[in-house]
Amino acid sequence: MTTEKIRIKDVAELAGVSVGTVDRVLHNRPNVSEDARKKVEKALKDMDYHPNVYASALAYNKKYTFCCIMPKHVSEAYWEEIEEGAMAARDKRRDFHVNVKMYYYRRYDIDTFVKVTEQCLKDKPDGVVVVPARLQETQIFTDRLHAASIPFILLDSYMPDLRPLSFFGQDSFCSGYFAGRMLMLIAKGQKQIMLMKQMKNGNVASKQQENRETGFRHYMHDHFPDINIIEVNLPLDVEREKYDDILEEYFTTHPDTYNCITFNSKAHIVGDFLLRTNRRDVQIMGYDMVEKNANCLKLGSISFLIAQHGYMQGYSCIETLFEAIVLKKKVNPVNYVPIELLTRENVEFYRRTQL
Repeated sequence: MTTEKIRIKDVAELAGVSVGTVDRVLHNRPNVSEDARKKVEKALKDMDYHPNVYASALAYNKKYTFCCIMPKHVSEAYWEEIEEGAMAARDKRRDFHVNVKMYYYRRYDIDTFVKVTEQCLKDKPDGVVVVPARLQETQIFTDRLHAASIPFILLDSYMPDLRPLSFFGQDSFCSGYFAGRMLMLIAKGQKQIMLMKQMKNGNVASKQQENRETGFRHYMHDHFPDINIIEVNLPLDVEREKYDDILEEYFTTHPDTYNCITFNSKAHIVGDFLLRTNRRDVQIMGYDMVEKNANCLKLGSISFLIAQHGYMQGYSCIETLFEAIVLKKKVNPVNYVPIELLTRENVEFYRRTQL
């Protein structure tokens, strides 16, 4: 007997229980004795019964709201790709009445994170995607999600102690270690490397950037311990025009610097400066295939970009919530995305919307 022809009545007769008991077991509802549950599960196995969860979910006609909490961003930023991917997944599941609501917080203003998480909880979502802020405030929020039985996915920074349903992002330490290896393909023999950072109150924007830097420094310590890594901070709380002054002063006082690295998506700030000042002998390694970075890559001021397919991550987060909550499927708890290396020669073949 095929699954399509098996009726709940048939399962009930084989198991020796009521139709209502079979229905409760199939939908994982309470008020079923352990003995009855075992009988039903044995009958289902003997009959090789596989319920069509997709059709069942569609017939249920429930509305679902998934919330995404992420840093506030400008256009052509990495986070924009995340958002576009999330909305594409929403559009794919419109038949199931899936809605995605976006919330934005400012990276260096923890009060804005607390505010949007409070609003998210008031809206009583079915599932949440969250880009973590500071650990303490993020844990307060995720503890409340657990208390409300709302599953959540962590994006960008992996914090296993928060017990998320799933995680999407790069292995940040490995990514930084890999970045060091690739940089030294072109910087071998150099005595110093500039590390460009953007900080506020002594902190970079994310745990992910910290882990990348840790991986990079481990690689350099293991293989090139004599190279001097010189940090240059382009503060986030100053006007962009002052960046030129900071960079001009650095390159004037460090004329033997020929290679730079940064672990954020703003390599184009240095790349544009090098192009405008005609410093063609300095090369940069950066992160994220945003348009401004890609332009510098094509023009030669950036040698390598490490891309992490933000669109795919945003799409996969929403799709994973859908599979877990709507279709009741098991999902992978950890999903590391590829560490993709882009150069002038292959950047045109990179498709950020490719899944």
